[in-house]
Amino acid sequence: MKMSTIRANLWFDNEAEEAARFYTGIFKNSSMGTIARYPEAGQEVTHKKPGSVMTVDFVLNGMSFIALNGGPDFKFNEAISFLIDCEDQAEIDYYWDRLSAGGDPAAQQCGWLKDKFGLSWQVSTPELDRMISDSDQAKRERAFQAMLEMKKIDIAGLRRAYEGKATGTPAGARR
Repeated sequence: MKMSTIRANLWFDNEAEEAARFYTGIFKNSSMGTIARYPEAGQEVTHKKPGSVMTVDFVLNGMSFIALNGGPDFKFNEAISFLIDCEDQAEIDYYWDRLSAGGDPAAQQCGWLKDKFGLSWQVSTPELDRMISDSDQAKRERAFQAMLEMKKIDIAGLRRAYEGKATGTPAGARR
């Protein structure tokens, strides 16, 4: 049996191409693919102008996506997000700054952000996962509490809290 491919399908009103270009401009090892356009047929159902962008295939760091201009019926919500595992603070800063540009500042908490298209992202580090799953309950609790006080993840602040060296709010917690 042939293995099936799974792709993330992102529903936009009319911003599919703009979003695909935005995301491929941020993520390295990314590319734009095929752009399909709405045909004459089906206008009574799609309500889309013939020749306008219907779908855009694109790849971000090896993960395949398809963006659909499906109309205003559906919006993104926080039930689905994309997690970016960053190796260091510079990488967290890079993705956070670019993805949050034009997004919803009120939706920023614990490494989560909402971009200008309303799509939710988690910009974090595998180090946080290790900390909050540590066998030492006190370390887990301190790391988790520090994360709750952050908007953008601050690795140094997490480490201080985890080791019991944190004093007050971690650096960068309220960015």
